[in-house]
Amino acid sequence: MAGVTTDAPTSPAESRLGRLQGWMPHVGLLISAGLAVGLGPGGTGARVPVAVLTVLAAAWYGLMEVEPQECDRRRVKAVVFYVGLLVLIVALVTVSPYFGFFAFTGYLKVALLPRRFWWAGIAVTAAAMAACQLGGVWNVHGGLVGIYFGLVVVNALIAGTVTLRSIEEDHRSRQRAAHIDELAEANRRLRETMAENAGLHAQLVVQAREAGVLDERQRMAGEIHDTIAQGLTGIVRQLEAAERFDADPERRLHHVATARMLARESLAEARRSVQALRPGLLDQAQLPEAVHELAERWAATSGVTAGVTVTGTAFPLPPALEVVLFRAAQEGLANIAKHARASRVGLTLSYTHEVVLLDVLDDGVGFEPPDEAAGGESYGLTAMRQRLRQVGGSLAIESAPGEGTALSISVPALRVPGADGPLENAP
Repeated sequence: MAGVTTDAPTSPAESRLGRLQGWMPHVGLLISAGLAVGLGPGGTGARVPVAVLTVLAAAWYGLMEVEPQECDRRRVKAVVFYVGLLVLIVALVTVSPYFGFFAFTGYLKVALLPRRFWWAGIAVTAAAMAACQLGGVWNVHGGLVGIYFGLVVVNALIAGTVTLRSIEEDHRSRQRAAHIDELAEANRRLRETMAENAGLHAQLVVQAREAGVLDERQRMAGEIHDTIAQGLTGIVRQLEAAERFDADPERRLHHVATARMLARESLAEARRSVQALRPGLLDQAQLPEAVHELAERWAATSGVTAGVTVTGTAFPLPPALEVVLFRAAQEGLANIAKHARASRVGLTLSYTHEVVLLDVLDDGVGFEPPDEAAGGESYGLTAMRQRLRQVGGSLAIESAPGEGTALSISVPALRVPGADGPLENAP
């Protein structure tokens, strides 16, 4: 009976009650008309108004009725219907008190009015019902006037209170039904979202697995380049040098021994790479000492002077950062040996509060730095950039034909937890 617009589904019991309430005015009108004709005053003059008003009420009800659920959207028609219904109720009650069985419809439909007019509709309906209870409007005179107004007040208070409570309860019931429907819809969307998330999770697992496989392939490719490829290059260079000194057995044996040493070191580094371990020099010493040792070994095999300088206060870095810096130094020296034709090489390891820098400089022939975006860099430089990006580092190249080359590698200055002091044996 409430004037709400929700289309929430109702229970079977509520549906049956709604159908019963929908039929009650029609049944009441039919009973009232039958009683008025059968028990009321006889004669055409009394029965014609009853018949005409009954037909008008039935037609008005059938053509103009507005359901409470629609009154907000059809407010004007709802008000017109209710006002016309009250007029017909008053007219029917005036003709015969037996139409009290239909007059109660004014209570049932009061929710069609705006809330501020509910008591007005209840008062008019109570006045009509009180007239029926006195036996007709013609009895409201003399001493019965006071009784009539008392009946109006009693009807208004009792029926009005029950009606308003019924309206509010119906409104709350519809709200609960709407909330239940909203919760059901939310649960349905939640189930769909969970199913979608499960699918996305499965995709992410597959993508993560593929990314892990790709990262491992890239790591292995880089390690192979830094160990086996560079080691083989050094071995080939030493064997070629040995061939040039066939007439000098001592120098020939020196190059062969160097090649043998490089082969052993490369084999050991290859095994460590497969096991994802740190380079051997880093396992035996801190990063500055490992870079010193790397430069000394490289100078011994290449014949080029290499110096190492450490600035700032050296401190332990996480293993991943130290490996990246060490491999960068290794790659830089390998490229100098292959391409630079340099006479001097310098490596500078700089420790600051924000970054750790590694600069590799040579006085060789230099080159025109390739465009990284165009993919013109060598595999070694590309692998170096990839390693640096993985740890938040960067690589800068400065070179020009005839002016040597400078590589500048930087990584974040992250300290190893629990090791805040400087390195004890740092150069």
